[in-house]
This record gives sequence, C-alpha cells and structure tokens, in this order.
Amino acid sequence: MAKKSARKIPSKRSNAKAKVKPAPTRAKADAKAAQGDVPPLSNAEIEEAFRRFDKANPEPKGELQHINPYTLLVAVVLSAQATDAGVNKATPALFKLADTPEKMVKLGEARVRDLIKTIGLYRTKAKNVVELSRRLVAEHGGEVPKTREALQALPGVGRKTANVVLNIAFGEPTIAVDTHIFRVGNRTGLATGKNPLEVEEKLETVVPAKYKSRAHHWLILHGRYTCLARKPRCEVCLIADLCKWPGKTVTQ
Repeated sequence: MAKKSARKIPSKRSNAKAKVKPAPTRAKADAKAAQGDVPPLSNAEIEEAFRRFDKANPEPKGELQHINPYTLLVAVVLSAQATDAGVNKATPALFKLADTPEKMVKLGEARVRDLIKTIGLYRTKAKNVVELSRRLVAEHGGEVPKTREALQALPGVGRKTANVVLNIAFGEPTIAVDTHIFRVGNRTGLATGKNPLEVEEKLETVVPAKYKSRAHHWLILHGRYTCLARKPRCEVCLIADLCKWPGKTVTQ
C-alpha cells in the first residue's frame, strides 16, 4: 500500500477574508489564550511561521536607539513600562552627555533625572541608571557583562532586560518575553504559558536554531504592529492561517 504523503503547510494564506468578531468574543478568546489554553502549533507549522518572518524581514532590528552595549543597557532599563518611541525621544540628549558608565556617574542622578523626566518612573530609573553605572565601573571595568547572571545583579535589570542586551549587543540567541511576545506566543499557539518564563522556555525549545537569534525581534514587531492587543490586524498577518487563536478575524 502506498504511503500517504505528509500534509504540506501552505506557503501563504489564500482567500483569507476579514470577519470582524465582537469585542467581547475576542476578549473571551484572549482570556483563554493568556492562560495558555490554545492548541499548540506543530513543528512543521512553527518552521513555516519563521520561514515567512525570515522572508518578509531577514534582518530585523530592535527599535531602541543606542550607540554601544552600555547605552543599549541604559535604554532597555528606561523602557520598562514605557514605549520605545518615548525612550528614544529622551535618550539622544542623555547619551550626548554620557555614553559610558564613567560619564553617567559623573553626570549624577539629579541631572539624569532631569534629562529623562518625560519617561514614566523617571525618578527610580535615574537612580538605577547611575547606580548600575557605578557598579559597572567598580565591578566590571566599565564594561557591560556578557552573562545573564551578572546583568541581573545590576540595579533595575531583570531577566527580560538581560535577555535583550545579550541578544542585541552580543548576538546571543536569547528571547526576551515582553507583553508583545507573551501575547503572540499564547494567541497563536507558537509557545503557550501562564507567565513570561513559561513562554520563554517553550520558545527556547521550539524555535528552529537557524531562526533563534532573530526570533526576539520578529515576535516583538509582530505583536507591536500586527497582533495588536485590542484590534489585531489578522487580515494582514503573515501567519493567520497557522494561528490557533479562536478570536482571529479572518476565515479561510
């Protein structure tokens, strides 16, 4: 008897039509997704999803403006509970005066606070930026460390911040799960979990090695511009046909 051929994953969506679902329906679907209650994508579907991301944007970039690993670290610390656009408005003036930890320490907390006052939680962030700069000078010779443990030991630096720095500054295949990646992973079925760490650990397992160093950028950009929290743009989504979210607004 002839073997059945494996089901092929379509290379792109076909005949997808917009079908706007009521907000309460989407909200209910999102509540389930946030608990990891969406069927997982198969390995073939995950491979196809990243193949499409790669084809559409082979060299994705982070959107935080920076000059070197140190200014990247500062920018990511400042971006907590703030938008990249908002941070990018404040950092040019800051980095013009202090693009090394030594200069930042010399600048002082009061001046840093004044320069970043348009960013949320600026008082706490100014304190953390100056103190982490002091620690970099005292403990790391003014260099940004290249391990997650050393980065997380710095004031204001959590796992997500450390992963962003490791990925962008040092090319490590880390994936920093922010609100966008958490939403995309859970909605699509790409990597489901009840908290960011669960989603991160699943992504580490399922993302094909050849795509892992760029996966962080693709997923953030997808959540930021396509898989929006309130009004997802499923009609232009590259992976809408693969997505398992029951709230999506397209039909095949």
